[in-house]
Amino acid sequence: MKKGKVAEPEKELRFTRAGQAVQFCIAGAVLVGVGVTLVATSFYRDVNPAVPSGWWSVPCFVAAAGAFRLALRLAKHAYLILTPMGVEVFPFFKAAEKMQVVMWSEIKGADVTGKWLTLHFNEEKTAGMHLTLAPVRASLRGLLVRGVLGRLEKL
Repeated sequence: MKKGKVAEPEKELRFTRAGQAVQFCIAGAVLVGVGVTLVATSFYRDVNPAVPSGWWSVPCFVAAAGAFRLALRLAKHAYLILTPMGVEVFPFFKAAEKMQVVMWSEIKGADVTGKWLTLHFNEEKTAGMHLTLAPVRASLRGLLVRGVLGRLEKL
């Protein structure tokens, strides 16, 4: 396979927000650690009454469960899908109702600067769409850029 060519353009490429999921997994792990610490130290309240009650660990465990659930959702659901018809963009909230489809015929060019992918809708580059690449895992950003630019070369 030559560089810049898409091997099977009839298939979809799906990119999730797994890059953001890592941060929520770390936050969940820290919250579990804080909760366990609060429970463990509460056994010594009779020695030191200034030690907080073990009940303070409950909000930590609830927040940790929320962080892990959000991380799972971010890693599971799509952010961008490159289809034979175009690029499907799913927002963070209400993705099913507010998704956007940009047809390949609408895209006149694409630029990548830093962590931003810009899809241009005219030759003058005055209309278009900016998409952040931060939610996509760093190891997959090159594949996303290669898929978009490779598809645009065929048009």
